[in-house]
Amino acid sequence: MSTIPKPDPVRLEIFKNLYQFIAEQMGIVLQNTATSVNIKERLDFSCAIFDKAGLLVANAPHIPVHLGSMSESVRSLICDKGSTIKPGNVYLSNNPYNGGTHLPDVTAITPVFDLEEKQVIFYVASRGHQADIGGITPGSMPPHSTTIVEEGIMFDNFLLVAGGNFLETSVRSHLVTHPYPARNPDQNIADFKAQIAANNRGVQELLKMVDKYGIETVQAYMKFVQDNAEEAVRRAIDVLKDSEFIYEMDGGARIKVKVTINQENSSAIIDFTGTSTQLNSNFNAPKAVTQAAVLYVFRTLVDDNIPLNAGCLNPLEIIIPVGCMLNPIYPAAVVAGNVETSQTIVDALYGALGIMAASQGTMNNFTFGNEKYQYYETICGGSGAGIDFDGTDGVHSHMTNSRLTDPEVLETRYPVMVESFSLRPESGGKGKHQGGNGIIRRIKFLEPMTANILSGHRLVPPFGLNGGERGLVGSNWVQRQDGSRENLGSTATTQMQPGDIFVIETPGGGGFGNEENSSLIR
Repeated sequence: MSTIPKPDPVRLEIFKNLYQFIAEQMGIVLQNTATSVNIKERLDFSCAIFDKAGLLVANAPHIPVHLGSMSESVRSLICDKGSTIKPGNVYLSNNPYNGGTHLPDVTAITPVFDLEEKQVIFYVASRGHQADIGGITPGSMPPHSTTIVEEGIMFDNFLLVAGGNFLETSVRSHLVTHPYPARNPDQNIADFKAQIAANNRGVQELLKMVDKYGIETVQAYMKFVQDNAEEAVRRAIDVLKDSEFIYEMDGGARIKVKVTINQENSSAIIDFTGTSTQLNSNFNAPKAVTQAAVLYVFRTLVDDNIPLNAGCLNPLEIIIPVGCMLNPIYPAAVVAGNVETSQTIVDALYGALGIMAASQGTMNNFTFGNEKYQYYETICGGSGAGIDFDGTDGVHSHMTNSRLTDPEVLETRYPVMVESFSLRPESGGKGKHQGGNGIIRRIKFLEPMTANILSGHRLVPPFGLNGGERGLVGSNWVQRQDGSRENLGSTATTQMQPGDIFVIETPGGGGFGNEENSSLIR
């Protein structure tokens, strides 16, 4: 038990920022030392620190779908390897059924021991999206996978570093011994080493804090920061009302959510009963992803500057029936659940709460490659309008927060050309507040490649709220060198030849409010 009965307000603010600063420093090291475009340029990674129980304390402002689910991976490690965890060890995990999101997102977890190296006092972790982790298509984002095996290689609390020794032979063997092995294990290993370096920075900075303030104070304020986040979420819940919402997806699946508010103790029940059962496609979202989406939404309801952490979840009871598409059973495919279904969950929750119209509701996952090259990107679109704001044009929203690769870097490292990248006029839904516009992206191929698109809202438009109009659906197609056009669905794989152009038009966000009742002049 801590002998510090309550936090000092000034110290609480100092420690909150110190914890976040450590996570940010980890991210800087990871970006600087990684070799893949995915991590170094697109910043598709996240870093965070956790208490000794594996509960999230603080994070850098990285990828929400990572941050809200990483705690499940850390706690899985504690449960599985707790008695054998030793100083100098680092573990890899990407198991979607043990706190992972999808297989390309690989987490490196490092325990932080006390100065006597007798007991674990914290954990640090970094999660990075690998450009390829095996699977049936280059880039490991197969549009039509039906089992997890087809999506790539699984690490389940895999020992990567033992007592400070990097186990390269072991990890390389794991990467290539698979029905669908990794296509570039050297790049995987280089990025794993970058994640180890990032974690080492976190370990060093946390031990500096312990040396300066003492372990009792550092651990006590971790708990205080979590308690502060919990109180902030409870205050946000106080103004909410019971509600429910149903949102359908392009493939016919539907997400149903019911929010029940308990005003007496400022808590909420988020119940996904009635959601479609586990799918034969890869749009199943692991339980950790569903929890991350809920955590994200309720964190955004808070005006205070608090870190996203485990305290935000304490006022929430989340009901996700086992065997539904938001809590699937192994070996269900899940690669799209992390990137597509997570966005639908967020929009459904915002729709239920009446806070904002749907954003583009997809990450427009575009991959291409062969045995030599593998590339992955998510593409921006329109965000939804709210009660007192317009949506934003051409922006990554909600569960993603990554960048697009600079055209110069993309064209230097891959045999493609960015022919054009522009806003898509009039694609946002009209209303008192206008939904954001999507974009049009045209990539010309200079060598034969396999290209894949994994997207949503090509059939179902992003909804408007309170009389606001829907956003336009997106579209995917290929302009062949001979001038012909090949239309593609929400998910597709196609072979690109030199001179072919892959065109992606992303959805606009929904509008909010009836435009006729608005005095706003556009």
